[in-house]
Amino acid sequence: MNRIVHPIEQESFRRLRARLDTSHFPPLTRAVVERVIHSAADLEYASDLVLAEADLAKAHAALHAGAPVVVDVEMVAAGITRRETVCRLKDARSGPGLTRSAHAIRLAYEEVGPGALWVIGCAPTALEELLTLDADPALVIGLPVGFVGAAESKAALRESGLPAVSNVSEKGGSAVAAAALNALLYQPISPEETL
Repeated sequence: MNRIVHPIEQESFRRLRARLDTSHFPPLTRAVVERVIHSAADLEYASDLVLAEADLAKAHAALHAGAPVVVDVEMVAAGITRRETVCRLKDARSGPGLTRSAHAIRLAYEEVGPGALWVIGCAPTALEELLTLDADPALVIGLPVGFVGAAESKAALRESGLPAVSNVSEKGGSAVAAAALNALLYQPISPEETL
């Protein structure tokens, strides 16, 4: 089923492309970069995001094959419009050396196991916890926001070698994390992926 794009969204993307040439990006990278920029009205994401087309292609195939999507907070879940997600924050508890967000990631991993797509847009400690697990993710969208731990957790994600979408700066958030996942959801499946 094709997605119906509202005229306001069409005009927004037209204006984005008039201000920033994204034509040099490979298809999935372009989709993610543009949707993240669109969600935040922040053109700087074009140079701040760190992602690889090969990782996105594998994640796109896994996502469209039904891999689970795990989010760190309900605000990320609310932004993912075409897919059910797993969020265990309501069930999580904090403890000595463990934030509630980190515990939620542990609980989610117990539920979904390896191969999921992880979308973290709020809590750096959630991303840090994910990196301690043997999650074997299809993709980690690690875009937590904040002045404490956000940039550091994203740097650790990049250093981990896991397939990922991250950014260098402290900025991020639920809307941009959801937008990155939505970009993959909205891209049609190519004939190669159906073989």
